[in-house]
Amino acid sequence: MPPVEREIKMETPAEVKAQCEQFRATFQKLKSEIGKVVVGNADGVEGVLVALFAGGNVLLEGVPGLGKTLLVRTLAQALSLPFSRIQFTPDLMPADVIGTNIVMEDPETGRRRFEFQRGPIFAQVVLADEINRATPKTQSALLEAMQERSVTSAGTTYKLQQPFLVLATQNPIEQEGTYPLPEAQLDRFIFKIVVGYSTLPDLMTILDRTTGTANPEAEKVLDGPGILEAQKLVRGCIVAPHVKEYIARLVLATHPGGEMAAGGSDGPTNKYVRCGASPRAAQALMLGGKVRALIEGRYHVSFGDIKSIATMSLRHRLLMNFEAEADRVDPDELVRQIVALTPTEPVKAGV
Repeated sequence: MPPVEREIKMETPAEVKAQCEQFRATFQKLKSEIGKVVVGNADGVEGVLVALFAGGNVLLEGVPGLGKTLLVRTLAQALSLPFSRIQFTPDLMPADVIGTNIVMEDPETGRRRFEFQRGPIFAQVVLADEINRATPKTQSALLEAMQERSVTSAGTTYKLQQPFLVLATQNPIEQEGTYPLPEAQLDRFIFKIVVGYSTLPDLMTILDRTTGTANPEAEKVLDGPGILEAQKLVRGCIVAPHVKEYIARLVLATHPGGEMAAGGSDGPTNKYVRCGASPRAAQALMLGGKVRALIEGRYHVSFGDIKSIATMSLRHRLLMNFEAEADRVDPDELVRQIVALTPTEPVKAGV
């Protein structure tokens, strides 16, 4: 039997350009709708949206009351996706997140059987609120969902509906009764976004919106299939070999003792870093850079795109040593130094 010939549709430059313009318009519309409810923190909102279209999970860090939970709820409204909130506490069990098998009895025959009752992880936008308050055993219940987009219970694996996004929050100052996230879980967050305090104009706007009669809500902008199409477009964005090499060298620049450690033997990497970033960091930089390029109206990634997301891609992936703690080194500043010391063009041997 002769092989079946499949027609491969080649998109024209005009079609690709139209898709990029549509993506850019959709991104700005999403940002605008979220802005109707969430005041300020434009960089954080944009970072969450970049992670969404890159297909990654996000860790939001900030003191209480800065609107982290509101941001996630508003995002779910604008995306028209099922939303669930899991309040992490020390007594939360893995079954409370994933679900569990319960005994069900047939009223007609009287026979009993096990039936899996799905947990809140089966939504498509999942808020893991104060994730570091749960025990490591419960935290680990999210690992499979965040990486493989599936969960396993009693030997049976259940696929999660796509798109799937976990947005976790944690409080950086109140550490009593918390369990620090293990490095393996931190690495599964494509970005760590730090939510800062509001400015004076933003705070005045917040007072007007929250103490008056108005109740602004975000309109639906995009659905699940639309998000998947946008993610497919993002993955098709072009990355030139020299930009791809820069991403790899930037990640290798975070490895202490390596040939490409930033600043050489006396540089900040060897001085302050105990363990550098993993290949997931390179994936985060690549995918995030592609989204940034499309936002700027380009279908190719530039060095500037990579540098613009380097801090939120790397800040949670660098393990600091005791000297860094003694010198009170800020991870963000360390990342900026590593980026500054990593040239866009490779240094030739012997130069």
